[in-house]
Amino acid sequence: MAVLHGERRGRVLVLTIDDPTTRNALGPDIYEAGAEALRRAGEDPGIGAVVLTGAGATFSSGGNLNRLAGLRDGTPEAVRAGIQGLHGFVQAIRTCSKPVIAAVEGGAAGAGFSLMLACDLVVAARGARFVLAYVKVGLSPDGGATAFLAQTLPRQLAAELAMEGGVVEAERLHQAGIVNALCEPGAALDTALARAGTLATGPGEAIASIKRLLDAAYAGGLDAQLDCERDSFVANLFHADAGEGIAAFREKRPAAFGGVG
Repeated sequence: MAVLHGERRGRVLVLTIDDPTTRNALGPDIYEAGAEALRRAGEDPGIGAVVLTGAGATFSSGGNLNRLAGLRDGTPEAVRAGIQGLHGFVQAIRTCSKPVIAAVEGGAAGAGFSLMLACDLVVAARGARFVLAYVKVGLSPDGGATAFLAQTLPRQLAAELAMEGGVVEAERLHQAGIVNALCEPGAALDTALARAGTLATGPGEAIASIKRLLDAAYAGGLDAQLDCERDSFVANLFHADAGEGIAAFREKRPAAFGGVG
C-alpha cells in the first residue's frame, strides 16, 4: 500500500509518494494524507515551501487500475466519493499558501500527471515521460488535468494529450512551458530543493498573494471543472467502453471499443 512520507529539509517540506510495487500508484490514503500535510504546511510558519515527489525512479503511475475495475461493481456515488479524495488533494495544492514544487523522475501518468500539473513549479529529469492515458481505457481525465492543460497550453496540444493519450517527454513539456527546469536523471529532487529553498526564504506573504492572484485570473474555473471531471469520469467508468478498456489493459491486448454511447 502506498504511503506518503513527510520530511523537513530546513524550511522545505518534502512529501514523497512511496509504493515501489505499483510505481507509486495513488489511492484514498495518499489523497487524505497529502491534503492534511499541505493544510498543516500552510499553517506552519517554519515551512516556506513544499516539494512533492515520488520514491525511486517514478513520480507516480497514477490511479490503481485494479481498484478502478473493482469500483465498476459498486455504485456511481462511491466512485464520486473516491474522486473527491483526489480532488481534495489537488485543491490542497492550489490553496496551500506555500509554493509547491513537483520533482519528477521517470515520469507521471494519469492522476500522477494531474498532481504534477497542480503544482506551482515543475522540475523534471531529462527523458521523463508523461501520459494522460485515461482515454486508452475509455475514461476521461480527473484531478484537474483538463483545467490545467486548458490554462497552460494551446487547445490543440491539450486536446492531443487528453484525446490521444500518447506519451510526451519532459523536453516537450519544457518547451511548452509546463516544466520549469530540466535536470539530469537522479537530480530532480536536489534541483527542486534548491528552488524551494530560495522561495522558502523569500517574502512569504507576497508569494502567497501571488499564488492567489494567479488562481484568481482563472476565477470560477477549477472548482467547476473538477466537478465536471468527476461527473464525466463516473459516467465513463460505468460505460461499456471502460469495461472493455480496463479488461484489455489487464489482459495486455488491444481494446475493441464500440465507439457509440
